[in-house]
Amino acid sequence: MAGSQIERVFNVLESLASDPHGWALQGLAEQLQIPKSATHRLLAELTRLGYVRQNPENLRYHLSTRLVALGFRYLSRSGADIVQPVLDRLARESGELVRLGVIEGDRQTWIAKSQGARSGLRYDPDMGRETPLVYTASGHAWLACMSDAEALSLVDRQALKMPADVGPNAPRDSVELLQYLRQAREQGYACVEESSAVGTSAIAAVVRHPLDGRVLGVLSIAGPTARMTRSRLHELAPTLLAFTEELSHASQASELFS
Repeated sequence: MAGSQIERVFNVLESLASDPHGWALQGLAEQLQIPKSATHRLLAELTRLGYVRQNPENLRYHLSTRLVALGFRYLSRSGADIVQPVLDRLARESGELVRLGVIEGDRQTWIAKSQGARSGLRYDPDMGRETPLVYTASGHAWLACMSDAEALSLVDRQALKMPADVGPNAPRDSVELLQYLRQAREQGYACVEESSAVGTSAIAAVVRHPLDGRVLGVLSIAGPTARMTRSRLHELAPTLLAFTEELSHASQASELFS
């Protein structure tokens, strides 16, 4: 994985972010496909700057909390205080996990959430993760706003490997994916049942700019299939669409959607 020095730095940070158990020097060098000596120099500089720490017991490298603090500082000043109350209200009404993904170029990233379930089964993936487009309701909702050709091209560019524990209803090829997208276009929202994982379901709809209609983000509700049955998903659709409309109007006051 060659590249400029700054590209290598970000590759190091992204690799470290992918595993909370940290990386050994040799393993990270192999992952990045750069010499061990160059990897060590990058890690030493990032450690000096406070973005990386090394566990003194097993010598594995981890991200420090400095990057996390940067992310929270950005969110606190970018209008998250406008968006979060909307997510909290939807979470209370639905009783499930609500997530907001924002669109940046050809990526959708989950950046905010609110958990409505107070007891029993909870579904709660990590924030800051790039949204898998092929097998999530959030991905389908966004892709459905494109032509079939544009959607398939974006999926190819994302090039995410299908995880081994993906749900049994995840689309296995472009034909199945396009069937999901056609249904999402007809409904005005996307639904998946046991697609991203066994025992989970979700519904998602896009948030559009109130003036030009471009897609700014995706709002979703997800939870255990035991509660989020097919009928329940469709029952939640009008509520979800009302909240996407509210976020659309709020988007002009938040830098999260700029």
